Amino acid sequence: MGGPGESDELPAVSVIMTALNESRHLAGAVESVLAQDYAGPLELVVAVGPSHDDTVEIAAQLAAANPRMSVVENPTGRTPAGLNIAIAATDPTTTVVVRTDGHAELPSGYVRTAVATLLRSGADNVGGMMIPEGTTPLESAVARAMSEKIGLGGSTFHIGGDEGPADTVYLGVFRRSILEKTGGFDEHYTRAQDWELNLRIRTLGGVVWFDPSLRVDYRPRGHLRDLAKQFRGSGEWRWQIIRAYPRTASVRYLAAPAATLAIGLALVAVVIGLAIGSPLLALIAAAVPLGYLAVILAAATVTRRGLGPAASAWYPLVLVTMHLSWGSGFLLGPLRSALHRESQGSRQPAPATSGKS
Repeated sequence: MGGPGESDELPAVSVIMTALNESRHLAGAVESVLAQDYAGPLELVVAVGPSHDDTVEIAAQLAAANPRMSVVENPTGRTPAGLNIAIAATDPTTTVVVRTDGHAELPSGYVRTAVATLLRSGADNVGGMMIPEGTTPLESAVARAMSEKIGLGGSTFHIGGDEGPADTVYLGVFRRSILEKTGGFDEHYTRAQDWELNLRIRTLGGVVWFDPSLRVDYRPRGHLRDLAKQFRGSGEWRWQIIRAYPRTASVRYLAAPAATLAIGLALVAVVIGLAIGSPLLALIAAAVPLGYLAVILAAATVTRRGLGPAASAWYPLVLVTMHLSWGSGFLLGPLRSALHRESQGSRQPAPATSGKS
């Protein structure tokens, strides 16, 4: 396979990052890139969206102090658009493109190890594990939920696994040639754009490679409402992926929507049962949400090992928030798409008339 590795010199690397409302984490994320122990040429391009905090100013200050860093504007603030803008702004002679973001901190040997794995495996994209690390009790509970099957399912980049070919990986270290061949990230997908790109890579006969030694710290959401918004959006865009690629539907992706729908219907039945004076109907229907909560509490008891008392208290609520937010986003996906199409249609200009009476 062509690309990096055709000479004894280390390939030149471009690191791309998107940042939106990342004033809390951006400096650490940038520092982790510029502190890489990679011996080859390395640059960093950060695509900054229209933020409501000091992200734009912080990015400009960091770039002014670091000649290897440049900043480009991402007007929409959407991640896939920012990634493509950043790629376009990189030095076209570099042969490896490393993706990171303003929420992640790369360990010092990340680029060195990833490039070595890319060359050794012959893969088109290499990546590893997302290691969520919380600093507050709620963040710690979210971090644990994101690392357990009861939280995010069985993806290797969440729970680990053996090195080798994979469906997808966290972030990604790409051969520039495969990004050019695929056209980069599909800007339609606000979420799951990395998964969709990896699917296209594999469809073209390319290889996506998982290396568990590549471990990247990730800062989880610090507020329950932000977590709910994140997972609702992820569920909605997973529906978009499955609509475009029906063969990718699986039990793992459909479990949360099925549970959300079942709980919603059961709660409606409880209300109806009470309204019509049928306590038996209400009792039978109540068994669904109560059974779900029993499963969550049991799973939380088993998987909360090592969490402090406050984080343990948050943990079941975090699991419920993740499941039901993801499920509701998935279920509302078709409705939102229909409303969007209708809105777009209503904005079309009226057909021109001939002006004749």
